[in-house]
Amino acid sequence: MPWAYLAPILLLCCSNIFMTFAWYGQLKFPTAPLLWVIPISWGIAFLEYCFAVPANRIGHQVYSAAQLKTMQEVITLIVFAIFSVTYLGEPLKWNHGVAFGLIVAAAYFAFHKF
Repeated sequence: MPWAYLAPILLLCCSNIFMTFAWYGQLKFPTAPLLWVIPISWGIAFLEYCFAVPANRIGHQVYSAAQLKTMQEVITLIVFAIFSVTYLGEPLKWNHGVAFGLIVAAAYFAFHKF
């Protein structure tokens, strides 16, 4: 598989790991002052951008913008599901699985030409 097809997937996986921690990692520390949490989250989000921007720049050579966004959403859900269970200790329920499945079905339509 050529690099332009694979690189966006790998880079978006990395970016989503950072963004998930930036947005939701602080939930494990409910007593941390918000004035600390915000700049720490911004710092983590900066790292997310360092992966997301190249992912989209490289990926747009072979994928449409809509395909890149759809790919990003599916990767976000996978990363979040793992994060939610392993880091936050929150179980996923059957309705979450159905909702995620519908988004994956949407990705199918975004990547297939009819």
